[in-house]
Amino acid sequence: HTHTHTPVMSSAKKARVSDAEAESYQAPKLPRTLKEKDTEGRLIVVLENAGLETVKVGKRFELLNSSDHAQLLKKNGRDPENLRPDITHQCLLMLLDSPLNKAGKLQVYIHTAKNVLIEVNPQTRIPRIYSRFCGLMVQLLHDLSIAAKGPNSVKLLKVIKNPITDHLPTGCRKITTSYQADKLVKMNAYAPTLASGPVCFVVGAIAHGELQAPWADEKVAISQYAMSAAGVCAKLTDAFEEAWGIH
Repeated sequence: HTHTHTPVMSSAKKARVSDAEAESYQAPKLPRTLKEKDTEGRLIVVLENAGLETVKVGKRFELLNSSDHAQLLKKNGRDPENLRPDITHQCLLMLLDSPLNKAGKLQVYIHTAKNVLIEVNPQTRIPRIYSRFCGLMVQLLHDLSIAAKGPNSVKLLKVIKNPITDHLPTGCRKITTSYQADKLVKMNAYAPTLASGPVCFVVGAIAHGELQAPWADEKVAISQYAMSAAGVCAKLTDAFEEAWGIH
């Protein structure tokens, strides 16, 4: 009976951060000075038109969504199709779990359909369980910020002043992703052409419809197929990880 040994990888293993340790793992600091902010290569993702709003049901507030509140929406003549907080949830998990975020090269903002602008700290651990995410969003929309537990109580999520352009680096390229755009790009070839400085991509956190972001400079399609918002986020982070040598 031979005993098989797993190959020894102790030194490489130590440097890796597992998801279990990720609770105590701090994402590297983001650029602090204005000069770093304006010049250093990083990806800024704006989740645009996100369906995040609260509704009072009985004595408590809930996050309005198309499956739990279909009757209520119908009664008020609202289109339930884009009241889909689950899309924002999936995008946030995809973005904040990415190696790009862990390397300190990602900044995420959420702009809701109700014109609320939210800044997401890269160190935020988004609840995996959807119902807990909904509870957190209700709390955020009412208290305007969510702080980390612990002595330093850094703000993980906070509502900030519109417009989004006030928060973007000077001269940063602003690109909307849309399946209907005339310009079709291969992300892995396109990202390196943008990688020398900060770049902002606008992703529609919506199920259907054309995204309006008049403040963006250009519009590109990153696939010939219609993709989910989380799929677009994955393609973006992959391409910039590749461009910046993060893996």
